[in-house]
Amino acid sequence: MPIRSVTVRVPAKVNLQLSVGPRELDGYHQLVTVFQAISIFDDVIIKIAEPGSGIHLTITGDQTHGVPTDATNLVVQAAELIAQKFEIDIDAHIEVKKSIPVAGGMAGGSADAAAAIVAIDELYNLDMTRDEMHEIAAQLGSDVPFLLSGGTAIGQGRGDQLTAALSRGTYHWVLALSSVGLSTPAIYSECDRLRQGLDISEPQISDALMQALLAADPKGVGNLLVNDLQPAACSLRPALRLILDVGQEYGALGAIVSGSGPTVAFLVSDEEHGLDLAVALSASGVVGSVTRAFGPVHGAKVIESH
Repeated sequence: MPIRSVTVRVPAKVNLQLSVGPRELDGYHQLVTVFQAISIFDDVIIKIAEPGSGIHLTITGDQTHGVPTDATNLVVQAAELIAQKFEIDIDAHIEVKKSIPVAGGMAGGSADAAAAIVAIDELYNLDMTRDEMHEIAAQLGSDVPFLLSGGTAIGQGRGDQLTAALSRGTYHWVLALSSVGLSTPAIYSECDRLRQGLDISEPQISDALMQALLAADPKGVGNLLVNDLQPAACSLRPALRLILDVGQEYGALGAIVSGSGPTVAFLVSDEEHGLDLAVALSASGVVGSVTRAFGPVHGAKVIESH
């Protein structure tokens, strides 16, 4: 019997390094980033629908605020790109069950697009190569290719030129979540404003961070967390500085605004340390909600099909 429904689970990401080059003439920036996929997941369920009915998208779960259900959603755009490339009609009901924070700097929308690519490949028996999936993913956004594979990886260019990072060990995270997201374009604009008149060099990968990951040294990794967008995020959302300070006061190995924010990620030594920090952050009154995760984890993968 042909498959009628596929469920793909896909993780969030944190950036251990996000180095941003000068603004280029086209408005974009060259990036060097180190991604790590962590254990906060969205599920994307795609079911075959009546021929001619088109694509119908619903968003459920505990992180739905502001997520579009029209053609601006990257899941729909992924389906349309695949339909065009393979000259097929995609008539499907798509449900996205969201746990990854929205506009939180954790690539929730990009994760869902990666999941949609994997699900449609399975559902329509397309047998896409990894390169073909990557090509479609890169058209949708710089974080999408990474979330196909997950793990820990170096991203260059716009973030979509990927190389697997030699990383060992498991890393434990405590994440301070915000009820209100931050716009990525607004963060980049603020970053450019703050840097006005400064000589910004081309971004380089941190060799020290690579060595710490290879040595499975969370303390070393914690000391080397860096995000060039963090000053811009703190400028637009000054409360983030307080959250970063509180986490470090309570013994985090390292603290960083994830991506364009406003999620703040704290690296801790182990699960028990994570629980202690989560309790302390919750009690401090400076954080809306707190969750824990570990990484690296696998990228988008099929967990059910029937």
